[in-house]
Amino acid sequence: MWIADHWKDYEVLDTSGGEKLERWGDYILVRPDPQVIWSTPHDHKGWKQKNGHYHRSAKGGGEWEFFHLPDEWTICYDLGGLSPEKAAAEKIANNRLTFHLKPFSFKHTGLFPEQAANWDWFSALIRSAGRPVKVLNLFAYTGGATLAAAAAGAQVTHVDASKGMVGWAKENAASSGLGDAPIRWLVDDCVKFVEREIRRGNKYDGIIMDPPSYGRGPKGEIWKIEESIWPFIQLTSQILSHDALFFLINSYTTGLQPAVLAYMMNTALTSTFGGRVEAREIGLPVTGNGLILPCGASGRWTRE
Repeated sequence: MWIADHWKDYEVLDTSGGEKLERWGDYILVRPDPQVIWSTPHDHKGWKQKNGHYHRSAKGGGEWEFFHLPDEWTICYDLGGLSPEKAAAEKIANNRLTFHLKPFSFKHTGLFPEQAANWDWFSALIRSAGRPVKVLNLFAYTGGATLAAAAAGAQVTHVDASKGMVGWAKENAASSGLGDAPIRWLVDDCVKFVEREIRRGNKYDGIIMDPPSYGRGPKGEIWKIEESIWPFIQLTSQILSHDALFFLINSYTTGLQPAVLAYMMNTALTSTFGGRVEAREIGLPVTGNGLILPCGASGRWTRE
């Protein structure tokens, strides 16, 4: 399992009864998590000192209950676990990323902290490339991966079908000192964008995709991951450069286990580009009991 264990502003404090107790900076939230099928005593004091609690409904969805939680706040992440001092010593600019958080529909806050394990991985590849690197981030959400790639020195194209999410990502970039970084922000359907890039002959040295289980494009385009992910991987492989560095796929869909990701990526990528594929679960440490909470899966292709 790849573990995002370099956070200082975020931690999973405890887990029990289908919920996780989290600290997001100065605030404590309780949110549902389908992986937490065990029930243990709520010994951690945070259960009684929470600032927000998302209650699931038996009919689907749910709603937030707040206790002195601001409408918006920020947390920071130091890439690669480097302190600002060490980053400065190694001449790594914009090492600290800043994210705006706010609770919104279906339990989300605008950030998936477990993805920091992937940010550190591809950031190191970009920094060590010794050449200009072009990265494409598809289904890019609020820009965590976009900011990490840009901070490492890449030129990034950020694509998401939601205008609101792209605007949120721009706010995160500005707060992270990356407002003037070479990032192209696009509100577009990811499949149609890749098809146009193929026709234009554009190539990328790194590709990141975080496809939803189900979604709609800006013009009503329907995405169902079980039907769409394999042809989309094949399609996107056509815009990978001949000396590409990496290809990353994230999955939060139950049926797309690491072995499935690995098989698809090996079939679509290694037969053409060589290199190797590795796929694992990603997770977050639980500080209250020493467990690792699984949070989906990632597949990584590299040139190595």
